[in-house]
This record gives sequence, structure tokens and C-alpha cells, in this order.
Amino acid sequence: MKNNKLGVYIVASALLYAPFSYAQQVSIATGGTGGVYYPVGGGMAQMITDNMPGVSAVAEVTGAAAENMGLLSRGDSDFALTPADIAFQAYNHSGSFTERGFDGIRAIASVYPGALHLVTLAGSQVHSLDDLKGKRVSVGGPGSGTELHAKIALEANGITFDDFSAQRLNFNETADAIRDGDVDAGFIASVLPPTSSIMSLATTRDISLISLSDDEVANIQKVEPVFASYELMPGVYEGVEDTIQTVEIPNLFVTSSNVDEDLVYEVTKMLYEKTDQLGAIHPAARQISTQYSVDSMPIPFHAGAIRYYNEIGVNLKEHHYP
Repeated sequence: MKNNKLGVYIVASALLYAPFSYAQQVSIATGGTGGVYYPVGGGMAQMITDNMPGVSAVAEVTGAAAENMGLLSRGDSDFALTPADIAFQAYNHSGSFTERGFDGIRAIASVYPGALHLVTLAGSQVHSLDDLKGKRVSVGGPGSGTELHAKIALEANGITFDDFSAQRLNFNETADAIRDGDVDAGFIASVLPPTSSIMSLATTRDISLISLSDDEVANIQKVEPVFASYELMPGVYEGVEDTIQTVEIPNLFVTSSNVDEDLVYEVTKMLYEKTDQLGAIHPAARQISTQYSVDSMPIPFHAGAIRYYNEIGVNLKEHHYP
């Protein structure tokens, strides 16, 4: 963790007004500015700064997912937002993290679920995963959750990035490239719909979302059990009139086992006791609950978070984690 430069006044104020008194700055690794992680992480940072005297928090713009795991493991960030499958792989040194896993990752909460979208223009030649072969496809920014989720979904169904021209673009860049005809289709893994970048695209072009088959969903779940089947309802995006089957992934707020237990306890308590504040910043965060966190968590909780869960009567011993 990094010491801040707020000076003696902050230290004195913390000692006078709060039993929890740190004079420090903490960093939250988020994602790109066009996604959901950045505003949610920014909201968390503001809440920490406003509610925890002596602690100043900042939300860092990152490539999300894999990059966030690296920042946590090196101690360059204290907290991070990440998809559940990425956290699971990092903890178990599996998948994309076979050689650079991070078994020190610890959970605080599941903040919200997110859906994998495969977007193209109406009338395009892309109607299924197989149709991506030979095309130009955005698979998400380098190291992003979108890139890793797209890789899992495709490889589980016998397709690799080598089967098409893979473009690594973030949410807004993907929408722009589809609109301008620079790519034929693009993956976007974001908060449960509607997603702003896709909504914006749908106002300027007629779009189509690609539905996964039952077998394709089952193949994905065999590889990554944390993925669940999910349906995008008709009308969720302008011009999309059919039910679209895809998969959803919990998005987690995580930390490192090296981060101070008291700090994590206070952050966990704040998240659950001030969810209305976070939900006002972004509606995705309104879904946070202890039940959802416990039921969807694929990695161990941090000792500070465990202390809070136990304090409110949540028995984590009834649940089994790796």
C-alpha cells in the first residue's frame, strides 16, 4: 500500500474522529473508461474517501481482468474489480494464468453479474460462432475480461483467435469499428444489459446480437463452471426483437491476502451498509448482496471480509471454496 501526502492534519483528524485511523492512500484497479468497472470503482473510491477518515482512495484506469491481477499480485493496487472466472483462474494457476497465477487473491464481494454479448450489424454474414471464421472480429482490449471470456467461449466450441482476424478493441472502439465496417462483429462482456456502447451503436445502425445454442452454452460451462446461462430479453436493445441466449459471469471486488485485515473489514462493511450510495453512482451495483456474494464466490474470502460476514451472521462454513 502507498502512503499519501495529506500531511499531519489528516493524521490528526483520523485519530480524533475515527477508531479506524489510517493515514494512507489506496488504489482500486478498475478498467477502461467506456466500461462499467471504472465508474463503479470510482464510486467505491469516493465512498472510501468520504467515509473512512485518514484513507484516500483512487480509481485507476486499467486494461481490467488480467492486468488487474498483476497489479494486485505486485502490490501496485490494493483492491480490484475482476470477473469471477479470471479470479478463479488466477487463484488456481489455471487457464490464462498457468504460469503467472496469484493464489494470494482474496474476495470481498460479488458486485454484479455481467453478460457476454456478440454484436454485429443486421444483415451481416455472421449468424453463429462458426460464422466468425475468416472474419474481422473485435475480441476486447488486451488483457480485458472481454478478451478472456471470448477466448473461453470460442475455444470451448472448437474455435480459436487464429481462425479469424482478431482485433483487440475496448467497448467504445468495438462499437465504432462495427458501425464503420472496420470489423464484422465484436465481443463485449459487460454489466447486465443494456450496455451503453451497444445502445449508442444501435442508435446509428441496425444491429444484431448472436445467440448461443444450448450445446455451445453447455460446452462453455464444462470449461468454466462459474459461467451461467443467461437470456437477453427482446427489446433490450433497439431493433433486437428476439430472445438472445448467452452466458453471464459474476464480477467481483477483490484484494490481496497481504492487505490489512482491519482495512478490508471496514471496506466490506461500508459496501454493504452504504449500497444505496454506490447504486446511485451506477445501477449495476444495486444488485450487491451478501447472499449473491456467498453463492457466486469461486475463491476464498479475505480475513477482513470473513470477520464482517461472521459479524452479521453469515456462516461461510456452510459454503465450500477452493
